[in-house]
Amino acid sequence: MNVLGYSRVSTLEQANTGVSLAAQRQALDRYADYHGWAEVQHFVDAGVSAGKPMSKRPEGARMLAALKPGDVVMAVKLDRMFRSAIDCLTTLQHWKKSKVALHFVDFGGQSVDTTSAAGGFFATMLAGVAEMERTMVSDRVRSALKHKKGKGELVGAVPYGRCVAEDGKTLLQDPQEQIAVLRMVALREEGLSYAKIAARLQEDPGLRELARGKYWHAQTVYRVLKELG
Repeated sequence: MNVLGYSRVSTLEQANTGVSLAAQRQALDRYADYHGWAEVQHFVDAGVSAGKPMSKRPEGARMLAALKPGDVVMAVKLDRMFRSAIDCLTTLQHWKKSKVALHFVDFGGQSVDTTSAAGGFFATMLAGVAEMERTMVSDRVRSALKHKKGKGELVGAVPYGRCVAEDGKTLLQDPQEQIAVLRMVALREEGLSYAKIAARLQEDPGLRELARGKYWHAQTVYRVLKELG
């Protein structure tokens, strides 16, 4: 029987500066030692979202390839391995057939062994909760970004035709770039394609200087006009 420990953090910042990975490994080693499992093969995905199926993660895929019938897999919590209920339940069903046991080490101070009836039930419930939490977080992020954008605040890169105020967050119109924006709008109203608009801007020495880069591209024109609605 091989014992495989899986750890994960979702961002490179956590991977590089946080203590999460070290804490997870320590918890897994303690759990293995308690059960008398002398050697643990550790698989660590640093900076990988749990929204990705296990098979699509570098170390997750390597762990799956290393698994053999009768092995034991450990993770500190379910959300270190899964945030998709479907991925979780499909994986557990496959492992159950292969006699692979999955242990979640920290479950309110207790552990969960999915080979037991109660453990399998708890894992099913936890998978649904983990997916709901991921969806709720995504919804909150989208709402926050929409609110900031509605207030005219910077979200991501500075859009063409805009500049950032001294407060570092409020977007203002850039007088120079607005000249190019108005020209794009006028040419589009004449029925020109995005590629032809880019070519016209490139032909005009004054407008060519307003490109963020050496050249105007059709994709740039498309993004600017789409931003205007």
